[in-house]
Amino acid sequence: MSENERKLQGRTVLVAGATRGAGRAIAVEFGRAGATVYATGRTTREKRSEIDRAETIEETAELVTAAGGTGIAVPTDHLDVGAVRDLVARIDKEQGRLDVLVNDIWGGEHLTEWDKPLWELDLDKGLHMLRLAIDTHIITSHEALPLLIRNPGGLVIEITDGNEEFNENYREQFFYDLAKITPIRMAKALAKELEPHGGTAVAVTPGFLRSEQMLEHFGVTEENWRDAIGQSVHFGMSETPYFVARCITAIAADPERKERWGGRGVASWDVAPEYGVRDVDGTQPHFLDYFKATEAGADVNDYAPYRR
Repeated sequence: MSENERKLQGRTVLVAGATRGAGRAIAVEFGRAGATVYATGRTTREKRSEIDRAETIEETAELVTAAGGTGIAVPTDHLDVGAVRDLVARIDKEQGRLDVLVNDIWGGEHLTEWDKPLWELDLDKGLHMLRLAIDTHIITSHEALPLLIRNPGGLVIEITDGNEEFNENYREQFFYDLAKITPIRMAKALAKELEPHGGTAVAVTPGFLRSEQMLEHFGVTEENWRDAIGQSVHFGMSETPYFVARCITAIAADPERKERWGGRGVASWDVAPEYGVRDVDGTQPHFLDYFKATEAGADVNDYAPYRR
C-alpha cells in the first residue's frame, strides 16, 4: 500500500449508517486510507433491520480491514440515545479520540410515497422517515461531538441527496424534501459551532447512486449494470458508491477543507475535479450538468460529455 493510500493513518472515524451503499463504501475508503473505522447500523448477521436486506455491518468492517484499515462493527440504533452514548464511550475508551463523524443514516426508501400531496400521505410513514433521516443525525452529533472537539481539526460529513443547487427545487414529496434538505442546513449550523474548536462540517451528496439496492431493483450486477439503461436512460450516468466515498476521504485529508468546503452542501461532481478523484471505471460523472442538458433537450443517451 502506498503512502498516499495511508494518508489518514492514525485517524478514528465513525461512519453512522455503514451497512450498505454509500456508507459502506465510505467506511472502506477510510480504511484504504489507513483509518480505524467504526461501522454502525441495525443489520447484523444475527438480526436484520426493518429494511430487511442481507448486507451487514460485520461485512462492512471486514471490508475495511481488508482494504488496509481497522474495521470495527458496532450494532447501533441511532434513534436510541443510550445506544449512541454507549457507542461514543466505547470509541473514547478504545481510541481516545474521534477525528471524523459521517452521518449517513437514512433507511427511508421503503417509506417514500410518490405522486401524492402531503394530505394524502401516510402520516406515520412520513414522520418515521424524518425520524430516521433527521433525528438520528442530531442524536449522533449531540453525543459524538464532545469527543470530536477534544482535538482540533475534527470533521463532520452529512450525507444527503442533492447539493445546494439541486435542492433549490422541490423534491416532489413533502417528507422526502425535508429529509434531504435538512442535512445541508445541519452542516451549515455545525460548521459555525465547530469553528471555535478548529473543526468543520460539510454536506455531501452522490449523484445517481448505483447502490446494491438500485442494482437489485434493475435486476443487474455491477459487472453488467449497463444492461439496465434501457429501463432508465438516466441510469447511464449513475456512479458507484466508491465515487462519493473517495471524494469524502479526499476532503478529510485536505488541510484546507474548511476554506474549500466548510458549511456547504456539495456533490461528488463538485468535489471530484478538485482532487482528481475518479470512479472505479476511471470516469468523473457530472450528473447535474447531464441533467440540465437533458432537461434543455439534449440527447438523454449522450453520456460521453458528462462522464469525463
